[in-house]
Amino acid sequence: MFKGLLGLILFVLDVWAIASIFNSNATGRAKLIWIIVVAALPFAGLIAWYFAGPKANYNAPR
Repeated sequence: MFKGLLGLILFVLDVWAIASIFNSNATGRAKLIWIIVVAALPFAGLIAWYFAGPKANYNAPR
């Protein structure tokens, strides 16, 4: 059960990271590369994105 819970938490964090990448100001190519990295390497990609990836810009005017 513990492994399933950790897997679910990792999945939710990866989905959150991908949504944040979509909402970032990065170029289309950079977004695609980061999404592939996070999807292909769920744990390592999440850590790499957290430290070096594009973050969402929630303060942008709409």
